[in-house]
Amino acid sequence: MTSKDTIFALSSGGLPSGVAVIRLSGPQSQETIAQLCGRVPLARHASLLPIRDRNGAMLDQGIVLYFPGPTSFTGEDCAELQIHGGRATVKAILAALSDFEGLRSAEAGEFSRRAFLNGRMDLVEAEGLADLIVAETEMQRRLASEQASGGLSALYDSWSKRLTHARAMIEAELDFADEDDVPGSVAAAIWHDMSALEQEIINHLGEARTGEIVRDGLNVVIAGPPNAGKSSLLNHLAKRDVAIVTDVPGTTRDILSVDLDLSGFAVRLHDTAGLRETDDVVEREGIRRTHLSMAQAHLVLLLSEETGADWPLLDDLSNRPVLRVRTKKDKADPSWPDGGVDVMISVKSGEGIEDLISAIARYLPDLESGSALALPTRQRHIASLTTAREQIQRALESDVEGLDIRAEYLRLAGQALGRVTGRVDVENLLDVIFSEFCIGK
Repeated sequence: MTSKDTIFALSSGGLPSGVAVIRLSGPQSQETIAQLCGRVPLARHASLLPIRDRNGAMLDQGIVLYFPGPTSFTGEDCAELQIHGGRATVKAILAALSDFEGLRSAEAGEFSRRAFLNGRMDLVEAEGLADLIVAETEMQRRLASEQASGGLSALYDSWSKRLTHARAMIEAELDFADEDDVPGSVAAAIWHDMSALEQEIINHLGEARTGEIVRDGLNVVIAGPPNAGKSSLLNHLAKRDVAIVTDVPGTTRDILSVDLDLSGFAVRLHDTAGLRETDDVVEREGIRRTHLSMAQAHLVLLLSEETGADWPLLDDLSNRPVLRVRTKKDKADPSWPDGGVDVMISVKSGEGIEDLISAIARYLPDLESGSALALPTRQRHIASLTTAREQIQRALESDVEGLDIRAEYLRLAGQALGRVTGRVDVENLLDVIFSEFCIGK
């Protein structure tokens, strides 16, 4: 693979479709369009042109656009063919493109990778673009759009500039301490700002859980003893038969999941194996996985057909939010005490289901409508931001050390921030990041 190649790919998704879009990027884009279509349209002007193979055979007629670099998506010469979306038509045009020497099919994420390498976007914007493509809920779209448009990058860049300014002030004091026009202790003025910056990063890292929930969804585990109605509840909320429901204890042995859209947020529900003592090896493995899922959950729905003063598993869930749900309300004796129940439901009659959904919604992040979603969303962001904060803290706490040592700590903090946006030392991350993209993006 070389960046000197001209690449092409179908970029518009599954076939057949009303319109299919084939993209090209690279130094031969203009020449290829000229040979396929007879001429190159004016830059950024759509033209209806015939598309022929190298032997002159008519393949299709479509809208052709040409985007000269460096002001294109990838920073290179680019072109688009908007053609009829039949499988045979697309196959024929892709085959015609592959006949040109120096042209090859693009790899996953290669268009976006070239945009990054040519300075058209940074890594945070590229990751936001990948998330925007797969966003399924309104909040996922908003979060991805904020990152893809550079909102989060602008925040990190502002922090980097403050670190650079601080280092410059220190260097001025070190290099020009004897000059009359450089007052003493120039660097002292920057430590207040570095302390404020450290607190800003701490506050930003504190929003990592919110970013995780918005991007990946609220992780909700449905747990409880066998036949408590866990699978029935999952099927009811999913509005389809996801899990097998029987009166036989131990029917559910593996984790079953469904995704819901709740108030614009993704909510991932997990049905789990009923918790009980058993000699069945397979069921014991399912129960082990249940405990593991509960330990990783944002919220546990603890279901029980019966109620009382002692709810099972509550001691095991002392560090996890729990909603205690009494099921099969339609069969319950009205004289039974609530026993600390948070919600009472009946899947059969639907009673209490809306109350349960409202209770789950209270565990979603409280984000004001229209507010900027400049949130850390990936583990690599959090790791580098944590390193940056630690280096700033060292600089602030090392007042007995020389200014040159403190400046070095700030340099390391800036380097850590640079790794988030891809300014420094990220070559080993590129294959991982861009492999998440689809072909043609």
